[in-house]
Amino acid sequence: MVVYTQEHVYRHPWDRVTAAAWRKFTDPASRTALSHVADVHTLHRRLDSGTGRLHAARSITVRSPLLPFILRRLLPSAAASPNGAALCHCVETSLVDAQRRAMDVVVRNVSLRGIIEVEERASYRPHPDRPDEWTQFRQETTIRCRPLAALAAVAEKVETRCAERFLQNSAKGREVVERICRYLEAESAGAAPSAV
Repeated sequence: MVVYTQEHVYRHPWDRVTAAAWRKFTDPASRTALSHVADVHTLHRRLDSGTGRLHAARSITVRSPLLPFILRRLLPSAAASPNGAALCHCVETSLVDAQRRAMDVVVRNVSLRGIIEVEERASYRPHPDRPDEWTQFRQETTIRCRPLAALAAVAEKVETRCAERFLQNSAKGREVVERICRYLEAESAGAAPSAV
């Protein structure tokens, strides 16, 4: 099992960063950077009138990187794919508490779980040093390759390779959020050319 944590400080206020995070997958300019994302659908969203909290769930379909040979043998659809990749379906659940300025997001794969389990937990909070100006983002990802657990060395290589890809994609996601934040900042100042 591989577990890693990333932290990032957005030099933008919490409301702008969380608005950008919600737009990340639907922004047309993000399609190239997030080319591994094949599809996103909102499954449900509910605003709790008593607490003011937003509960939401989205389905996210991503293209896997080139899978190692041993996993392609375990996954016929990837073996048949010309690039050795597979589609992976994930569910993202989000809880947004605007009063507390807290957003928590959990993403888990629902397909390929017999081969690999991935859980990503992210939080967005006002930065403790500059709560009205900056946002602290924290992400923890756990990756476990199930069928290879008995072959620890092979499982570790697969998990590490997957972790490297997730780190690359996370960096792309942060770049997209940063770009949308800059756009939203310009929009609020009346300088944005067109809607995102």
